[in-house]
Amino acid sequence: MNKSQELLPVPTSDRLAQIRRGIEKEGLRALPTGGLALTPHPIALGSALTHPNITTDYSESQIELITGAHRGVDECLDELIEVHQHVYHSLKQAGNEMLWVSSMPCGLPTDETIPLARYGSSNAGRSKSVYRMGLGHRYGRRMQMISGIHYNWSLPGVDSDQYFALIRNFRRHAFVLLYLFGSSPALCSCFVEGREHSLQPLDASGRTLHLPHATSLRMGRLGYQSDAQAAINVSYNGLDGYAKSLHEALTQPYPAYEQLGIRNPGGDYNQLGTSLLQIENEFYGTIRPKRTVRSGERPLHALRERGVEYVEVRLMDLDPFEPVGIAQSTMRMLDVFLLHCLLSDSPPDTPAEIAELKHNQHLAAERGREPGLHLQRGGRDVLLSDWADEVLSACAPLAASLDQTHGTTDYSQALALAKARVAAPETTPSAQVLRTMVEQYDSSFLDFTLAQSELARETLLNLPWTAEQQAKAQAQAQESIVAQREREAADTLPFEEWRQRYMAPQELG
Repeated sequence: MNKSQELLPVPTSDRLAQIRRGIEKEGLRALPTGGLALTPHPIALGSALTHPNITTDYSESQIELITGAHRGVDECLDELIEVHQHVYHSLKQAGNEMLWVSSMPCGLPTDETIPLARYGSSNAGRSKSVYRMGLGHRYGRRMQMISGIHYNWSLPGVDSDQYFALIRNFRRHAFVLLYLFGSSPALCSCFVEGREHSLQPLDASGRTLHLPHATSLRMGRLGYQSDAQAAINVSYNGLDGYAKSLHEALTQPYPAYEQLGIRNPGGDYNQLGTSLLQIENEFYGTIRPKRTVRSGERPLHALRERGVEYVEVRLMDLDPFEPVGIAQSTMRMLDVFLLHCLLSDSPPDTPAEIAELKHNQHLAAERGREPGLHLQRGGRDVLLSDWADEVLSACAPLAASLDQTHGTTDYSQALALAKARVAAPETTPSAQVLRTMVEQYDSSFLDFTLAQSELARETLLNLPWTAEQQAKAQAQAQESIVAQREREAADTLPFEEWRQRYMAPQELG
């Protein structure tokens, strides 16, 4: 075991029992044809602005489902399932739409036809739509239609420095998660129309494109990438440095965005601001330090004022073989992995290492299952499989401790499954997706994902759903609509004045 694998003392069972995890899961509403549903966010699901569990992400057609923070994996998954059930029952009553179970989008219309999410007439609601308009101008709307799962994770008693140590190690070892859980090795050719790419056709028609050893095209060069953001040299060596680099990106004007302007000649808004990032959430990363914000507070201000509260893992693909996009064993492996990142020695990062990590991410995403694939580690070549084995072997005592804490063997079983996948690349989800596509769906990404989406819908609709659950879901939706109206009625400032105050550099802390 080398220096990077030496562990700090494992927390006590009492403390391990306090780990909290929550999920944010995105998914497109799709039609039985495999095309994008262009209908508004269903009214039966309440207000996307104020509902605690159901909102929209980039598009009106992209639902985001959110759980609370739970001490148990099962409790977290149970809540995710219940929220899904409400969505599916509501979609069934309204017609025949379903949630698309792949991270890579269904059939998409032209870029400008993709509907931006709408949040009503309040200043906060309008700003969310203007922000999305800006994203469309900056990166194209298609890229924003990629969906994923965010895993929010915290352990009480961990301070900001320790969370940043976790983040540095997570970034070093993120390739392990891409290999183990990447599920987007193929996509519909409509996604890359008019773009340069190195994908290969999987079917005769060329409608399905893939890379033979890809794990997660979503996390590769075709996914959430931005040449403009490549200029942001964020260091994760501590809160001060991280906040400073983010502050610069949020306040320094960027020529191309200045040219676009905040408003067009007709007076409509193009974007919230002309800096490199409009707001904090525009910064793409595989993991983010987070802090719950107060009403009207900027996320960076919250972080600076009160420190890191939890981390948000952002590189997980939707698993098309799981009705809600993630399996219990995956969540348990994430818990073990994050604990390992927290407790392992974590030297400061350097510009050279940050460049290596980006290189490794692209290789793992696009060629992760390639036999003999080497990554870069401290300027040297190392086999991905050897490095992954080393990381997972170091996780064994942590899985055992979590098993002991919860009176189970589930964590060690999740780790054993992960180790088996390293030894047998053909058992990874990305390999299974390609194999199933080829063998059962004539190599069609759309046909495969449509079938899996229909299966997920039927599975969730067939679960018990009581009158009490329905009444509770309806009441929650109604409460959110009332809350949105109250927020709209309470606004006094004109939007432009509100925008200028919200975007003022002093609001960043």
